[in-house]
Amino acid sequence: MTEMQKSLALFSGSVSPELAEKIADVLGVDLGKVKLEKFANGEIYARYLESVRGADVFIVQSVAGEHVNDALMELLIMADAAKRASARTITAVITHYGYSRQDRKAAAREPITAKLVANLLTTAGVNRVMSIDLHQGQIQGFFDVPVDHLTALPILADYFKAKNFPKDKVCVVSPDVGRAKAAKKLSDMLEADLAIMHKGRPGHNKAEITALIGDVDGKICIINDDMIDTGGTIAAAAATLKANGAEEVYICATHPVFSGPAYERLENAPVKEVVVCDTIPVPLERQTGKIKVVSVASLFARAIANVYGNTSVSELFDPDFAL
Repeated sequence: MTEMQKSLALFSGSVSPELAEKIADVLGVDLGKVKLEKFANGEIYARYLESVRGADVFIVQSVAGEHVNDALMELLIMADAAKRASARTITAVITHYGYSRQDRKAAAREPITAKLVANLLTTAGVNRVMSIDLHQGQIQGFFDVPVDHLTALPILADYFKAKNFPKDKVCVVSPDVGRAKAAKKLSDMLEADLAIMHKGRPGHNKAEITALIGDVDGKICIINDDMIDTGGTIAAAAATLKANGAEEVYICATHPVFSGPAYERLENAPVKEVVVCDTIPVPLERQTGKIKVVSVASLFARAIANVYGNTSVSELFDPDFAL
């Protein structure tokens, strides 16, 4: 057993075991053994089947899926178990930070669930959080522990660079004003034009495109977002681009939440491909059509190795600020 395996303990929750296995393979460590079960009434039970005393524990979990609340509770319970088993440090590697969309009070008497989850994680014993493409960057400030906020933009950029599109024909599109900064970074990586849409929400989980800024006529458009939930925003954005003369439309997003009618909407939308990351598992039978999945395992593995080795992870946050 190597020194890294003795001190670095990597465990997976029940949501993303495949991604955790890939991260372990890149790190060259064995994925730790943990018993995860439910009592008859649905309560979650967790027990580490190996010693974590004095270890730097990394728990890989995506707060997503059909049972998103169970995923969150499982992560909290695993953190508590590691704390009570005398782990030296506990890092929550949250590949999708659930409840992040409620990051402010947009209307009276609303909660701020992104802050609530941050409080719960800290109370459970988490010393550090690692995540990727949070819904809003300011969520980092909701924590009083260090947060490593990674980005999948370089991975997505490499995917589209490999297609060798004519550079003068590519246009990166932000589906709303809030995503414009990230879309600009992706357009810089691809040396492409930029267009921005304005999105309105007439109701809960409903979206409509009310304006388009930029010329997309005859362009190969790449819509970039942090997540795709029901697919309503993306489908509406793709239809708007085609109506304004776009030659082809591609979609890329970090988190494939894919709730409710998402798969059907994406299949019927006028798009060539939907490129997402494996931060949330996508069933293999859904990866045979338009949906393509790229892995963030190497990115997380590098970040974990750097955190464990007390070296800089700044180049993994934003290529513009590499030190």
